Amino acid sequence: MAKLDISVVVPLYNEEESLPELCAWIGRVMDENGYKYEVILVDDGSTDTSWDVVKELSEENENVKGVKFNRNYGKSAALHTGFAKVKGDVVITMDADLQDSPDEIPELYDMIMKDGYDLVSGWKKKRYDPVSKTIPSKFFNRVTQYMSGIKLHDFNCGLKAYKRIVVKHISVHGEMHRYIPVLAKWRGFDKITEKVVEHRARKYGVTKFGLERFINGFLDLLSLTFVTRFRKKPMHFFGTFGTLSFFIGLLITLFVIGEKLYKLASGLPLREITEQPLFYIALVLLVIGTQLFLTGFVAEMISMNSHKKDDYLVIETTEES
Repeated sequence: MAKLDISVVVPLYNEEESLPELCAWIGRVMDENGYKYEVILVDDGSTDTSWDVVKELSEENENVKGVKFNRNYGKSAALHTGFAKVKGDVVITMDADLQDSPDEIPELYDMIMKDGYDLVSGWKKKRYDPVSKTIPSKFFNRVTQYMSGIKLHDFNCGLKAYKRIVVKHISVHGEMHRYIPVLAKWRGFDKITEKVVEHRARKYGVTKFGLERFINGFLDLLSLTFVTRFRKKPMHFFGTFGTLSFFIGLLITLFVIGEKLYKLASGLPLREITEQPLFYIALVLLVIGTQLFLTGFVAEMISMNSHKKDDYLVIETTEES
């Protein structure tokens, strides 16, 4: 099979009207720049005639390939499936609604192949989305910047470019597609930058995403942060908070005991320790601290015996096969 320069992965859901125009546009850009390419259209369980359109486009153009899910699994699943099939040196992702411009592809390709970036994320500096999408998006971008340390303005932009090795070694699920730069960084692909891209007004149909995606996205960010940072060392998380909780509870306990002994020696009026709120606070902190520490200990044992404990990414070796 001939070597491919670019693989374009397009997840889609009920985009029957835009697909012919999108594929024609991509093909025109590729031909003008002399790229050998493939377009992988992943139909995420569309209920319209999108799949029929995909099959027609595939028959007309051998560079267009289609994958169809039996139901709607979500954008992350579509990207994950597309990434498993790509063969191009550079992988471009874009949405199927024509809000992403294929004219950006040559510059994105050069930033990967000539400038050496692992990942280039689009930044829709001027957007045509309603306020109900832009304000929550800005909030989550700020939170993700803070938690990941990656200075990108638009993590959720569908238009991105990657080295092929990047998409082959990250796992995208849930709502993780918006955090692919974070996944890439924590796999060691830290040459990440962004490029201002054109954001076009939606030409056909309506948006397929609701407000629930922001809630799910935030929960996924918390999960991603915890798993990637502490999967190999759970005791560092549970043990730290467990020890801190136990130590504070111990100090309060010693204070309550010391206060009782002082009043007893001084002849001051006493009250039962169980009548003091501090007693119950100390008891809760001691119990929580012990439970967290034991949780960390058990998690550490599970981690040490996991079959996937050594899934380190080796990209080069001096040994001959």
